[in-house]
Amino acid sequence: YRKVVNGKQTSEVVYLSAMEESIYSIAQANAEVNTKGELQNEFVNARVAGEATMIPREDIQYMDVSPKQVVSVAAALIPYLENDDANRALMGSNMQRQAVPLVKSEAPFVGTGMEAVVARDSRAAIVARRAGVVEQVDALRIVVRATDEIEGARSGVDIYRLAKFRRSNQNSCINQR
Repeated sequence: YRKVVNGKQTSEVVYLSAMEESIYSIAQANAEVNTKGELQNEFVNARVAGEATMIPREDIQYMDVSPKQVVSVAAALIPYLENDDANRALMGSNMQRQAVPLVKSEAPFVGTGMEAVVARDSRAAIVARRAGVVEQVDALRIVVRATDEIEGARSGVDIYRLAKFRRSNQNSCINQR
């Protein structure tokens, strides 16, 4: 959270647990702020003890860093969730539950910007351990020559093996290309 003092944001970032969060008044990340970092409106939407309410800007103690930090990863993948329509969230969660893997992968028509983060954090996508140049790619592996300094016994080449027709927990097929 960003610390707020007398209605003005500071550069200090504070990490709060869910228990600590409940004792502070926290403004939403999309609250209007002027160029000096001061909250624009006299009254600001905030969470106080877990309840949404409007309070004077002088009473705000912290401000969310991102509008997505108050929802789960699954909810952040629902497009236009911020439009505050409960039916959209309900339909989106039901569609996620019923989703099946694509035979031929393609980009979504509408995205939220969280797709790449979810793919990287799920470890389903291969991410290079070191900076480098791709030397070779075939159906089974990717070879990357590291451009970083090579330490001691480490090789200057990283080899990443692709998952081929691996069974998932849902009895579908995982096949990296």
